[in-house]
Amino acid sequence: MGQEARAIVRAAGACLPAGGLASEDLGDLRFRALMTEAQWAALPLPIRRRFSKQLAAGETIIYVGEVLGTRMTSAGRLLAEAARLIGSPFPRIKSPGTACVVAVTEDRATGGQNWTRLYVRRHGFPQIIHSRKRFAGPTGLEECIGFRIGMALTITVSDEALVFRSAGYFVTLFGRRLPLPAWATPGSLTVTHVEAGDGRFMFTLDVVHPMFGALISQKAVFREAAPDLGG
Repeated sequence: MGQEARAIVRAAGACLPAGGLASEDLGDLRFRALMTEAQWAALPLPIRRRFSKQLAAGETIIYVGEVLGTRMTSAGRLLAEAARLIGSPFPRIKSPGTACVVAVTEDRATGGQNWTRLYVRRHGFPQIIHSRKRFAGPTGLEECIGFRIGMALTITVSDEALVFRSAGYFVTLFGRRLPLPAWATPGSLTVTHVEAGDGRFMFTLDVVHPMFGALISQKAVFREAAPDLGG
């Protein structure tokens, strides 16, 4: 992991209360409630623990890892660049081995979670992606990227992997939630969380457009950082 990423992780770790998290499983049932009992039971124990943590105010979970590979078509690169106008929600760094850091905090105002993803660049400032997960909407889960734009998400379990899929995009204007037409969306988005052993997990992102096909595909591997990372 690069020096920039290490510095960010150390700073975030310093925000944790003395002693770190109270336990591996803080009894958060929000993700579990979106699945059947059979689906939840089919997940490996580390994934169930990972998605059962509810942080108290001021606590942060930090995941550190690296990008294994990113593929983009010409249309995918155009999408990633154009999306910078609404907060740059898609990864634009393609180099394998790129260090990345993910920070998760509770959003007490909405009862959701704030997710911050940092991709270290070889030159220049890192790319930072912000989003907020809210346990609301027609599917019970949605992710907002800023500029009042968001997407509904469904959760399923497939081959012991936790799979998030987009189920429609929307914009909120004057307190009203308005669906975006298909032509104004990137297509279907799928995120897969797979246990990789030794405290690690695999993250994959796939964006597929109904007309242009696969636009963006990324694989990365992460592990949870210890609260005290030392020097």
